[in-house]
Amino acid sequence: MSQRIFLSPPHMGGRELELVRQAFDSNYIAPLGPMVDAFEAAFAQTVGASHAVALASGTAAMHLAMRLLGIGPGDEVFASTLTFIGSVSPIVFQGAWPVFIDADAATWNMCPELLEEELARCARRGRLPKAVVPTDLYGQCADLGRILPICQRYEVPVIVDAAESLGATWGGRPSGSGAKAAVFSFNGNKIITSSGGGMLVSDNAEFIARARFLSQQARDPAPHYEHSQIGYNYRMSNIVAAIGLGQLHYLVERVRRKREIFDYYCRALGELPGVSFMPEAHYGAGNRWLTVALIHPERFGADRETIRQALEQENIESRPVWKPMHLQSAFIVDADMEPMRPMHNGNGRYPTRAVGGQVAEQLFERGLCLPSGTAMTDADLDRVIDTVRQLHLKGCLRRAS
Repeated sequence: MSQRIFLSPPHMGGRELELVRQAFDSNYIAPLGPMVDAFEAAFAQTVGASHAVALASGTAAMHLAMRLLGIGPGDEVFASTLTFIGSVSPIVFQGAWPVFIDADAATWNMCPELLEEELARCARRGRLPKAVVPTDLYGQCADLGRILPICQRYEVPVIVDAAESLGATWGGRPSGSGAKAAVFSFNGNKIITSSGGGMLVSDNAEFIARARFLSQQARDPAPHYEHSQIGYNYRMSNIVAAIGLGQLHYLVERVRRKREIFDYYCRALGELPGVSFMPEAHYGAGNRWLTVALIHPERFGADRETIRQALEQENIESRPVWKPMHLQSAFIVDADMEPMRPMHNGNGRYPTRAVGGQVAEQLFERGLCLPSGTAMTDADLDRVIDTVRQLHLKGCLRRAS
């Protein structure tokens, strides 16, 4: 069998190993150290933020943001329904209720119109959410040029889930900028990776200082271990930070290659009937973390799942678009959700509200993420393309017979 093509594997550039050796030589192996400090400073500069704290994961970063905003039992937090659960589970960690906002068809990100309508409705009933968490889907920034003013009108803070959008821009600004805070991820499949880890960034110095304090088990200044609050073991290690710092050096190159891969797929498959690709928003430039195709089976001759299985038979990894959060079995949609109800129904299912949902459902039904690793060769890309083309041809022959 041919060598496996993964969806978005790590791509080391060479500088990472040199920095890891430096970390070993310094004997800073445990959490904290000069590589963590350097990574935080370089990352903040890259994304145009004043302050950054390096953490164990993007989920940990989101959890700290929820805690620092004072989100707790009975509160509501608006979030994108088309997202990975890591941007949503910290809401539940805090005992709050996620309310899922649908995507818009033009960008696949949180729909500003639905957000505005729901905020107005909440204001009329006197119960606004404690935060709004838009996700930058597949490397494309949410429409912060519209979302931020809407939320500012109601004095609701915005925490951007920028886990997928490092290197992207909106309105000429780096992803995550302009919000109360932004969360980034360095998981193994992201555009740069430290093997894991995340970053919380903000222009608010106190916000990041408090996050740093809580991420280190909330240890008070004292010669002994003194704790007046409960914190978390969320800090990034010096070794992991060394990898991340080395990877950051290649960010511009990685974004360029991701966009080249997207263009390659578009040229090769875009003229096939029933195939289209994730549109790029007029207000920014995405990093094209993953190339995502939409399959219209009645025109293409096969559905998304048939294509995915055909690719798998050729030892090629692909994946459906994120399953919307309002369809996840961990949640149960309840239009009459009340803040004082039990957190779940006894079976571990958490009540939630959904605003819209039809756009996200259609994208999930038809969307397929194609292999987009930056180390892919043209021959690798052609293997993917040939498999898709052959399936289309078989569909045409079946219809003709």
